[in-house]
Amino acid sequence: MKAHTASLINALVLIAFGLWAYFGSETPSKTALIPAGFGIVILSLYKGIKKEDKIVAHLAVLLTLIILIALIKPLTAALGRSDSMAVLRVVVMMLTTAVSMFAFIKSFIDVRKARAANAGQG
Repeated sequence: MKAHTASLINALVLIAFGLWAYFGSETPSKTALIPAGFGIVILSLYKGIKKEDKIVAHLAVLLTLIILIALIKPLTAALGRSDSMAVLRVVVMMLTTAVSMFAFIKSFIDVRKARAANAGQG
């Protein structure tokens, strides 16, 4: 999967599931909107990621890593409450975020390999 596609899917999942967590709760917490906020920012970077803009891609990777780490706390809280729907939401967000991170890393490795191959030919 291309990095821009994985990032787009991740952004949409973060937005949808963050809004679901907030509006689907009987006692909504504004912190439930944090993934949605990150999703919106990552979504705004989509065109730059697709054009393989190096700075935009690195910024997207940084945000993706931050949200992956930040989702650990909501997961432990949901597990502590035995809230299976919250656990499911957070696990799905973590999975799409991890897949996106993997796609970015693979993309960066592929670019380095291509540069090395081109340097060896020249």
